Amino acid sequence: MREIAIFRHNLFRISEPFITQQAQQLRRHKPLYLGRLRFGAPPAGADSLALQDQGRWPLPRIGWQMITRNPRPYQRLLGSRRPALIHAHFGVEGVYALPLAKRLKVPLVTTFHGFDATLSTAALLCSPAWANYPLFRHQLARQGDLFLCASSFIRDRVLAMGFPEARTRIHYIGVDCRTIQPRDPGEETPTILHVARLVEVKGTEYLIRAFAALAPSQAKAELIIIGEGPLMRRLQELAKTLGLAQRVRFLGAQPHEQVLAWMRKAALLVLPSVRTASGRVEGLGMVMLEAAATGVPVVGSRIGGIPEGVLDGKTGFLVPERDADALAHRIGDLLDDPALRHRMGVAARLLIERRFDIHRQTETLEDLYDGLLAERAAVT
Repeated sequence: MREIAIFRHNLFRISEPFITQQAQQLRRHKPLYLGRLRFGAPPAGADSLALQDQGRWPLPRIGWQMITRNPRPYQRLLGSRRPALIHAHFGVEGVYALPLAKRLKVPLVTTFHGFDATLSTAALLCSPAWANYPLFRHQLARQGDLFLCASSFIRDRVLAMGFPEARTRIHYIGVDCRTIQPRDPGEETPTILHVARLVEVKGTEYLIRAFAALAPSQAKAELIIIGEGPLMRRLQELAKTLGLAQRVRFLGAQPHEQVLAWMRKAALLVLPSVRTASGRVEGLGMVMLEAAATGVPVVGSRIGGIPEGVLDGKTGFLVPERDADALAHRIGDLLDDPALRHRMGVAARLLIERRFDIHRQTETLEDLYDGLLAERAAVT
């Protein structure tokens, strides 16, 4: 099988299981994970190469490569290995993978997921890790071979940045409908689930305020928050101030298997994302798709790519961003009506099977790989 380099600077982050989930579904190609640093273990049996493994003092070398985008460190890391294609996850990675792809004379695929299509140029330039992205983005648009977007919303944003329409397409990563099976109604508990990195764009503050506004008849409900981030302490203080310390549980980051286990218990999942002052917006929300695959209705903000995964009134509810009262109203509607939850959960599962099945989506991805490789072979 031809080897595909899966390029991500920070490999195996617990908050990014979707990268390995897609790569591990490849059947006609073999993934090789390539990046700067490992933040977790690779999938069982998978190959990975990271710049952190080179020499006694890797961090200065990594810093130099971050500034220069020089592909030589990755070439040394690869040694005699020659991937047939590079697939970079996030536009930032695409900018760094481009010199390597050109040096190796292989096609480059870049997937845009969210912040890389929505964050303002000023915000990007303020980060040393991201500053090269706006500076070389137009070069990536001219010379990259294919640009995949995690949602229709993201594609519109990528096109607005100047990427070519003919080489920019929507490609949902999807979820594993074989592994994630619909839960039995008997597994459900009065739990409201929120899974997110605790940063502003996720809107967790408005969920906590909405939870505080629920009717007394819904007081048995518990809010479970899975994830960590810079806002955790502030959000914990907000829950305490609102008298919710005993009913809101912050579990921190959890392995993907535990997240899926909590989904099976949840009455509903809430994704109350917001648009930040820096322009950041939710690209889609993989956790929303996993909940739907489990048969759990979702309440989400009507913003970004969320409406592509929630059919308002059919598989869940959409509400205006930053509107805690509207959020509380729709959460209450679902808590009060088990039949509605079940009906929406069934419809949500059908939507995932039809539009977001990872096996079908990965087969399409491999067809795209093969098409690029055939085109490259035809001109060499």
